[in-house]
Amino acid sequence: MTERNQENLTAALILENDRKNIAALESARLDGRINDEAAEYLKFLYSDSFYWFREVFYILGKCFGAPKTAVMRYDYERDCAIEEPISIADINPLNAYIVQHRLDNDPMRNQFFTSSAGHKIDLAVSSIVTVIVGAQKTVSRALDKIVGKYYESYIEEVAGTVYNVISSHEREASARAVAEKIKAKLKEKYISTPAETVLSIIGSGHEKIAADLVRALDKIKKPRMRLQDIWRVKCLFDLIPQARTFIERIQAMMPDRILSVRDCFYNMQNPRNYRDAKVVINIGPNKDTVIPMEIICQVRTFFEFENKTHCVYESARKTKSKKSDVLEAKLAVFYEDGVKAYNRMICKCLDDLFDRVGWNILYSQDNIVSVLDGFPKECKLYYPQKVLDNIIEKLDDAIQNELFQISNAPTKLTKAQESNIFHFMARFVLVSAMPYMQNDWAITGDSQSARLFNFVMKEVQRYYKKSA
Repeated sequence: MTERNQENLTAALILENDRKNIAALESARLDGRINDEAAEYLKFLYSDSFYWFREVFYILGKCFGAPKTAVMRYDYERDCAIEEPISIADINPLNAYIVQHRLDNDPMRNQFFTSSAGHKIDLAVSSIVTVIVGAQKTVSRALDKIVGKYYESYIEEVAGTVYNVISSHEREASARAVAEKIKAKLKEKYISTPAETVLSIIGSGHEKIAADLVRALDKIKKPRMRLQDIWRVKCLFDLIPQARTFIERIQAMMPDRILSVRDCFYNMQNPRNYRDAKVVINIGPNKDTVIPMEIICQVRTFFEFENKTHCVYESARKTKSKKSDVLEAKLAVFYEDGVKAYNRMICKCLDDLFDRVGWNILYSQDNIVSVLDGFPKECKLYYPQKVLDNIIEKLDDAIQNELFQISNAPTKLTKAQESNIFHFMARFVLVSAMPYMQNDWAITGDSQSARLFNFVMKEVQRYYKKSA
């Protein structure tokens, strides 16, 4: 089959799929699963799939430039690439693919490597980002989310808002009664404009309350607008600072397109103990026409653990009972092992840095700028300043007492020089390592890198314990 014939066949398949999606949405509207407002929005999202898929490509091109390797299909079930390069004509919204890109301005580029015999060098941490571009979310899955967990969350927010507004004017008992009534009404059928229903329940003579209610209810995000992963991309990085550099770059490049940013690498509240960062970008033509594209950023080590839990997660998601809590607890323990595996790698990176400190001092003696300046790149402090100040103060005391000292420098260092080096190392741990739930866990070994890593993370864990 010629390339032109392949393109025509693919285009025909996409058009047929669009037609089926629109038909499914119309059927859902007629059945009352969704209202006219939601149906119109979803039809827009699921029309002209190829056009929106090209917008996904445009965003990735702006972020990464050209791929560094051949593009491969991605097998969701086996979680791996299908070892057969595909052409541009083969890429379409109905199939996932995987490709390797390079992260420009990577603060960690070529900093960590291992040496084997002679001149053979292997990068322990690379600037390569594995990008998995997901297929378009099936319309049935999108509908399930909108009328399922998103609508349930919407009902709770509406009821909570009604209670808060009314209780600020009248007795709490009256507020609770109205909130329960609106919750029951919204459960009867899909309603995404609840103000009229609420006003009919509270009746006349409450003009002041009515105005406040309408204003508050209008601020609640509609169930359909909570669907943000019709188009999905997952980016796998070696280290957290690389992911954050990527996110900062997106925010700087296209600030008007950013819908939301969520950084949960340090999240200790998620019951599953899940860690990632997420950016949602509008690939629609303007702010009034929102087509969300979700970019999930994850570190490779944690992704390898996540891959083994899909079936458990699906069971937990579908089961709303105590059994679900048990499954989530099991996931939390399993993911904790992923956090520990990642932190062991960070400690190894710290070990590599200590080996090179002497060289750094030798190279930078008589120079104003140190080889290590700017690495890792300064980024937003994800802990309160008081935590950092406390760590630095305790670290300086440990340096004065020679619990930490540099032994491989070419010349004897002053305490101030040693302090600068250990401050740098502590900052690297803070921006790179993930806090863990198990308070008594520590990196094994008595190397200086292990002791420093445990020293910093113990203070981090103490902060989380006080915050709990």
